[in-house]
Amino acid sequence: MDTWLNVVQKLPALYVLCCSVIFRILHRFLQTVPRPGTVKADPWRTWKWRNLSVSLVHSLLTGIWAVTCVIQHPVMVHEIHSTYTPSAYMLVVVSSGYFIQDAADIIFSGYAKASWEFLLHHVMVIWCFLYAVFTHQYVAGAVVALFVEVNSVFLHTRLLLKLAKMAQNSFIYTVNKLLNVVTYVTFRLGAQFYLTWYLIHHYSTLDHALYFLITMMLMNIMILIYFYRLLRTDFFSNGRSRSSARKFAED
Repeated sequence: MDTWLNVVQKLPALYVLCCSVIFRILHRFLQTVPRPGTVKADPWRTWKWRNLSVSLVHSLLTGIWAVTCVIQHPVMVHEIHSTYTPSAYMLVVVSSGYFIQDAADIIFSGYAKASWEFLLHHVMVIWCFLYAVFTHQYVAGAVVALFVEVNSVFLHTRLLLKLAKMAQNSFIYTVNKLLNVVTYVTFRLGAQFYLTWYLIHHYSTLDHALYFLITMMLMNIMILIYFYRLLRTDFFSNGRSRSSARKFAED
């Protein structure tokens, strides 16, 4: 594993690009997978279905991977700046490739304007992850940040169910929305707030702490707004109709 890590660290850009290509191939493959009739009828829903399906695969892979890395090497939680394992480094390389691919997919699909929030999020993640990949610093921090992907499994599933027009009172949707809220608080808000606290607490001893802290604050604002929208739509909706199908699928 260490030999493989040395090879990757010598050519990090190449391996990030390779991971992007792999996720792009997965995106192409999903074009051949059967989709619900409600999705086939609309070009935007068709693209969104494929995009979310790739995102779901990434979340399943990296969420489990991130938790496993920390279980195997718990000190990473306490030394996010300097400590990492070969597996943790490879995780950040793979995830960087995904976010680059997904940002490119949003831009070149023509839906960048409608998905500007996701693009902003991806830009912040990409610059943080690539910093870790090229400097070998904050790799553990990136791994902790990827705990949010555990929640993303249920977030992406929720949107896929919405695109398929699954009834919100159905058993599958109800179970998923409950797991979504629980993991949102524990894995998404918990990870984000922990990293924010760590940066503030160790501010004077960390490299480029200001840049990372600003990024975390922006992300915190975004996830709190999204959490409010999530609760409003899934638990406090009064049945108001959406102004557009896209707005409905993003809430």
